[in-house]
Amino acid sequence: IFLSLQQDVIAGFLYAILILVVFHPVVDLIDNFNLTYKYAPLIIIRTAFEMTAVEKIEEQLASLRIAKRSTLSEEPAYLLDIDVSKPAQSESSRFVAVSCSNKSIRVYNRETLNFLREYSTCPGILTGVRFAHACESVVFSACSDGTVKCWDIRLATQKAVQIFSGYPSNVLISFDINCSDLIVCAGTEKVETDTFLVFWDARGITDCASATKEPLGVYSESHNDDITKICFHPIEPNLVVSGSTDGLVNVFDINRDNEDDALIATCNSDSSVSFIGWSGKDYKRVYCVTHDEGFCWWDIAQLDTEEPITLLHVLDVREAVCIDNDSLHYLVGGSYHEKADKLFLLGGTSTGNIHLVSCGTDGLSLVGTLRGGHSATVRSFCWNLTDESLLTGGEDAQLLLWKPGAVERSLAKKASMKIASSVQKRVRVHNSSLKSRRK
Repeated sequence: IFLSLQQDVIAGFLYAILILVVFHPVVDLIDNFNLTYKYAPLIIIRTAFEMTAVEKIEEQLASLRIAKRSTLSEEPAYLLDIDVSKPAQSESSRFVAVSCSNKSIRVYNRETLNFLREYSTCPGILTGVRFAHACESVVFSACSDGTVKCWDIRLATQKAVQIFSGYPSNVLISFDINCSDLIVCAGTEKVETDTFLVFWDARGITDCASATKEPLGVYSESHNDDITKICFHPIEPNLVVSGSTDGLVNVFDINRDNEDDALIATCNSDSSVSFIGWSGKDYKRVYCVTHDEGFCWWDIAQLDTEEPITLLHVLDVREAVCIDNDSLHYLVGGSYHEKADKLFLLGGTSTGNIHLVSCGTDGLSLVGTLRGGHSATVRSFCWNLTDESLLTGGEDAQLLLWKPGAVERSLAKKASMKIASSVQKRVRVHNSSLKSRRK
C-alpha cells in the first residue's frame, strides 16, 4: 500500500510540473538561464513554423522546372537585362521586357512568352530596362548615347513617348526609376576625371509625345570611376544605392539639399561592383556582387550604433559554395524573398546550368541547380515572388520561364545555341589593386 501511495504521489507531482510547463508562464523557471522568452511552448512552435517557411521556399526554388521558352528570333542576340511589369495587387504581371545585345528592346507576354513588339535604340548600346510601377504598359531603357527613353507598349509607334537627355559627355551605363515613378537616375562612365549620377523628373511621362527632358542635376563627388549599378529602395522613394568600379557602394537620401548631406553611407566592397540590391525586413540591408565573383552584405540600420555594419564578406563565392559534381563559374545577381525573409544569389556555369544560393550571416549554401535550360552563360534573370516563377535570359538567345513543378511542353530546344560573336563588356576594371584577393 505504501509503495502504491508513493507512486501516486510521484505521478501527481510530475503531472503538476507538466501542467505548469505547458500552461503557465515560465519566467521564474528560466530566469537563471538569462532567457527573455515568456512562454516556452510558444517559442518551440514559433521557431518550428519559421524554419518550415524557409525550408518551404527553398524547396520551391529547388523544384523549379521549365514551363515556357521564347521562340528564337531571326537575329539572335544576348539577353542582357529582364524586367516584368508591375500589376495591380489582384492581378499578375502581363509583360516581360528584355534588353538585347543588338541594341533592341523586346516585349513578350508574361505567361506564354509570345513575342509582342520590338523597339530599336540605335546608335547606342542598351544598359537596362525597367517598367514603371504605376503603369504596366510603360517601360524605360537607358542607352550609352546619354539618354533614357520611355516607351508605351500600348501604342503602335516605334518612337519613344519621352526622352530624358543627359549632358553632352554623358555615357550612361546604369539606371533605375524610384518606386513612386517620380525620379529617374542614371550612372555614367568615367570621362577624363568626371563620373556622374544624373537625375531627371519623370512626372508626366505619357503627356507629351517625344518630349525631351533635361536633368534636374547631378551628383559628381561620391564616385571616381564608372557607376555600374543604380538601385532605388523598394518602398522609400528618396533612397537610392549606387555601385562603381571604384569598389564603393554609396547610399543616398535624395531629399537632402546637397550631395554631401545626401550621402548617408559608404560601404567598400574592395572590388569592382557588378550588381547591388536591398534586402531584409523593411529593406534596411544592402548587398553587392563584384566582377570577380565576390559578395558583400551590410546592415544600414547599424549606422548609428557601435555594431559593425558588415554582415558578410565573401572574397570568392566560387570557392565558398560547395557543389557536388559541378562548379560555379560566375554570379548574375541576387534577389530578396520577402515571405521567407531570405536573400538568394543566382549564378551558373558556362554551359548553362543555374545555381541558386541561399545567404545567411553565417555563410552561403547551395539551394539547388537548374539544368537542361540554357546552353550558354546566363546573363539576366527576374524573380516573380507572387507565383515563385523565375525568368532567365542568356548568351544562347533564349528567354526561359521556370515554375515549381512545371512540365515543359515545347520541344524547341536545340543542342547548342551559343552565339559566335561576343558583346563588348560595358564596364572596365581600371585599378589592378581591386582585383580578386583570393588567398
